[in-house]
Amino acid sequence: MALQTLSDWFWWERIWLPCNYTWDDFQNSEGTGAACSSQLLVTLPLALLFMLLRYGFERAIATPVARAMGIKSKVRLKASINPVLENFYISNSKHPSQVDIYGLAKKCNRTTVQVERWFRRRRNQDRPAVMKKFQESCWRFTFYLCALIGGFAVLYDKPWFHDVWEVWVGYPKQEVLTSQYWYYVMELGFYWSLLFSVASDVRRKDFKVQVVHHLATIFLLNFSWGVKYIRVGTLTLLVHDVSDVLLEAAKMCSYAAWTKTCNILFAVFAVVFVISRLIVFPFWIIYATVVYPLYYCPRFFLYYFFNMVMFILQFLHIYWAYLIFRMVRKMISGNMSGDDRSDNEEEDSEENEEQSLSNGDGKKRIINGQHDR
Repeated sequence: MALQTLSDWFWWERIWLPCNYTWDDFQNSEGTGAACSSQLLVTLPLALLFMLLRYGFERAIATPVARAMGIKSKVRLKASINPVLENFYISNSKHPSQVDIYGLAKKCNRTTVQVERWFRRRRNQDRPAVMKKFQESCWRFTFYLCALIGGFAVLYDKPWFHDVWEVWVGYPKQEVLTSQYWYYVMELGFYWSLLFSVASDVRRKDFKVQVVHHLATIFLLNFSWGVKYIRVGTLTLLVHDVSDVLLEAAKMCSYAAWTKTCNILFAVFAVVFVISRLIVFPFWIIYATVVYPLYYCPRFFLYYFFNMVMFILQFLHIYWAYLIFRMVRKMISGNMSGDDRSDNEEEDSEENEEQSLSNGDGKKRIINGQHDR
């Protein structure tokens, strides 16, 4: 009873519906309420299914593809057990200064070169392997490609695909097609799975931004379904998938060291991203949610709430555009190396270090206070 009261309060018509509409106005010809949130509960077990499918995909498909593209599982040298160095690594810094290295070397009765090598190996232990990065990108590439094809199949013959004004024609009494429902369900289930697995995925510099993006997307999908902003929702999904598939393809080639192919794909991705996320999304889709509804009714709470989340999504696009332009500049200057959002593995060659030490380079590095990164 309490849950029903809470649900009735949350879905109060004056909050979510325009003008004098009621939820009864949202009934389609079959009598199925478009505002029924329970219709999307299937996305939660579907997210778990996606995670299991991903586990099998990465091992049965992504790994053989990675090996075919020349990626090998590199055996890393592990840092030896040393409580003093481990405590400093966890409590103080993963990148100790030269003064710290000198002090730690005296405590552990080791040379500074050995301490530097220990920290380098310890940092590499915490970094994801190239194979794991490839598996993750291969999984996302496969889903985004399928979603992109499915999205075009669902939308190519719909009037709002060609004329965005059509998203509001007949609102709120718009029929929800079965194809739209499953398009929503599959995409929402996938984004739930990304949110559930974000802690175990490759941790990148924009980790917090990724979490905000997943949450904003999940909120938009759920609320747009509940208040029948479904046509806008399908267009938003398609705009995102069209660039995401290119990004994951470029990352796969980057991990495989297919430099030329990676640069071409990334250049195409950058152009598509700018067109889809910085032009089409704000000037067509957001414009359709900010301006067009006012022709039908006065502003109401949902109007502000929905557009607020849309603008959050757009700010994230601007942030990622900044990262993309920075990577394009590196690519043009010839300094492009891997994914700019994640750390690269540090080289660890004992032979090179010993040779460097014998040539006097190690002593110079200590004197000059420089530290291998």
